[in-house]
Amino acid sequence: MSRPPFLVALCLAVSMAVATQPAFSAESPFEPGLMRLAEVLGSLHFLRNLCGEKGDQWRGEMEKLLDSENPDPERRARFIASFNRGYRSFGGTYTQCTASATEAISRYMNEGETLSRDIASRYGN
Repeated sequence: MSRPPFLVALCLAVSMAVATQPAFSAESPFEPGLMRLAEVLGSLHFLRNLCGEKGDQWRGEMEKLLDSENPDPERRARFIASFNRGYRSFGGTYTQCTASATEAISRYMNEGETLSRDIASRYGN
């Protein structure tokens, strides 16, 4: 689990790269990736806290993404819904940290890194 700083750095790179672009509609080509990234951040927020991490690191990363995107109210609501969907998706499944929950953390960390890297490399300056 020593990779959070790398994922955080990638999320920041994505938000900076995308934020430097002109305003795009919700139909921009990177929109699905950003919404999935928001969902992954929500999942990580739930799972990492379940497995012993205390704090709001992943919620904070979501706030940074929102700040960098500065979305209109409708798009902001979609970001928040994606984050919340990720958070709630594990609430009914996991009530304690298990090997399966730890594996899910690992998969979501990898997915978040991949999404961040892909979005930054495809759409960044």
